Amino acid sequence: MKNNYWLRSGMLNIVQNMTSVLFGFGGFYFLVRLLDKNQFGTWTLFLTTTTIIEVFRNGLISNALIKFVSGEPEAERPKIISAAFTISFFITLLYILLTFIFADHLSSYWRIPELSPLLYYYTIIFIFSGLLSLFNNIEQAHFHFEGIFITTFLRQIIMFLYILICYIQNYVPPLTYLVYVLILAIVVSAAAGWFFVRKYLVFTWSFHPEWIKKIFNYGKYAFGTTVSSIISGSINQIMLGGMLSPVASGMFNVAIRITNLIEIPTNAIANIVFPQSAKRLEETGLEGIRYLYEKSVGTILALVIPMVLFLYFFADLTIGLIAGDKYDDTIPLLKITLLYCLLVPYGRQFGTILDSIGKTRTTFRVVFISACINIGMNYFFIKSNGLLGAAYATLYSQIIGFVIGQVILYKFLKVNILHPFIYAYRFYPEFYQTHIAPRLKRGA
Repeated sequence: MKNNYWLRSGMLNIVQNMTSVLFGFGGFYFLVRLLDKNQFGTWTLFLTTTTIIEVFRNGLISNALIKFVSGEPEAERPKIISAAFTISFFITLLYILLTFIFADHLSSYWRIPELSPLLYYYTIIFIFSGLLSLFNNIEQAHFHFEGIFITTFLRQIIMFLYILICYIQNYVPPLTYLVYVLILAIVVSAAAGWFFVRKYLVFTWSFHPEWIKKIFNYGKYAFGTTVSSIISGSINQIMLGGMLSPVASGMFNVAIRITNLIEIPTNAIANIVFPQSAKRLEETGLEGIRYLYEKSVGTILALVIPMVLFLYFFADLTIGLIAGDKYDDTIPLLKITLLYCLLVPYGRQFGTILDSIGKTRTTFRVVFISACINIGMNYFFIKSNGLLGAAYATLYSQIIGFVIGQVILYKFLKVNILHPFIYAYRFYPEFYQTHIAPRLKRGA
């Protein structure tokens, strides 16, 4: 049963992340050819801004909701779910208020007047995305992933099909039309999410300050960690848009879109590890958690390293095929961003493992410090080196964060920095013996 869970959940998560990235990547492939550099840069900054906003809310609620629903007695679950919906409701109201106050100021900072209406329309998306996130969290807490896969698929394919139709018809859509399609996609996805999770949606229809406090106290550090992490990952595009131009931000986004393909196994394995790691702590103690970290990072590295090598040595071909000749200047950016892709699995699993054993404050401090270093480096490197400076700043801050994370993991779990490479090396013969050799024998 345990092996079936990991195999089934792992396949669903990998397929989900693959379809999500591929549809997103496919939409990007056609959109980057439809829009001019300035329009694409504007769309990049819009998506960057709204992604950070989504992370603000999900970072406060998601991990806490999954942890408490999966770990607390069934009698407490209606209270936990009700408290999570209450927190989400008030955060949504706050976001809507702040949008109407600051949207014009943000447009002025980037010198993009057309950004304001896009942010106003996004308030509709934010309402339904909050519901969808809660539905997916509750389903994940019950160790099911089918609904998460379906809702992600629907959200991605609707947007992809619209962009594809525009490309086939050689029609350049106004950016507001793209937001209209996002609204349709999130409404359909939220309805599907409710269908899959409806049997777990149990409410008490009363106020539960004790659980609101627990979720907030647990989530505040996870929130800070997630927000710091997303800001650290997006600050380069934000600062490029303000210090240089939306075009520079769009060019950097082209490199990021390509490296996102490499993060498919990282995201998939992190989704599986988190709900299981708390149970592993109870059953096998810190030794089991250490093995889980080293094994998961090693597995990710085994999948990531071949992709990094291929994209690095064929960066010019990759950029030409994916973004076209007008983005040739992105080739050096891609090579630099590929280097820090090798450090991402360590950082992602660092946060997952420490959060699951209750060290959310430590995770927050490390990610916050790394984010501050990244912001400072981006400011000075962009000022002195322009577009390439953003890539070097992110690489150097990732290296610093990696060193800090490994020191802390050794302190808490005695993690060996070399063990993930051993597991990565073993992955290939193990995969062959487990999945390929039996099929070859049956075929013979």
